[in-house]
Amino acid sequence: MQPISYARHQFPPAVIQHAVWLYLRFTLSYRDVEDLLAERGLDVSYETIRRWVGKFGPVIARNLRRLRPRPSSCWHLDEMVVRINGRRMYLWRAVDDEGEVLEVLIQRRRNKAAARKFICKLLKKHGFAPTRVTTDKLRSYGAAFKEIGLSADHEQGIYQNNRTEVSHQHLRRRERKMQRFKSPGSAQRFASMHASTYNGFNVQRHLISRRTLRTFRVQAMADRNAAAAAA
Repeated sequence: MQPISYARHQFPPAVIQHAVWLYLRFTLSYRDVEDLLAERGLDVSYETIRRWVGKFGPVIARNLRRLRPRPSSCWHLDEMVVRINGRRMYLWRAVDDEGEVLEVLIQRRRNKAAARKFICKLLKKHGFAPTRVTTDKLRSYGAAFKEIGLSADHEQGIYQNNRTEVSHQHLRRRERKMQRFKSPGSAQRFASMHASTYNGFNVQRHLISRRTLRTFRVQAMADRNAAAAAA
């Protein structure tokens, strides 16, 4: 883990960490965090909180990512439209079948080159290839997989990629709270920090193991089939 130095700061590390956590974990503005700290007797301006998030947020997020276990080999990929400074851009997102956010990347295009760049970054970051990839019906994914040589099973469908569609909702709420992102760089930094914080509260990773989850899903499917056959 990368050590974090809080030297030459007026407030103790616990206060700084708590302020950064509040902003990244909940749908709050800098002024909302300022009010929450003021309720606890801490006089901190929202500008100070903004500087704390900009300085310590990326390092904290990077340390959180290093503590995460290896994701599963079933990935879901999708992209959503975001308006940044009046321009139409695309936020590419990948999650595994347990909801763990694997990567986010903001790009101007929604074509084969953009899909290839996103997939290459994803493979380089995690160091292994998935066994199954689920996407929407965008043809750029299949073309990028063929060009890269990715041999994973490729599933496409309207409802099969709901795992990623649901994952977009958290960032949509933050986008509305922030009154849209101001620049691609700031949007990329915030999305990466938000993803690392969100993964830490992924209940499927904390309450049950992957083996237990798979057993539960198989048993639930068998019970559902048995009930349908009996009917």
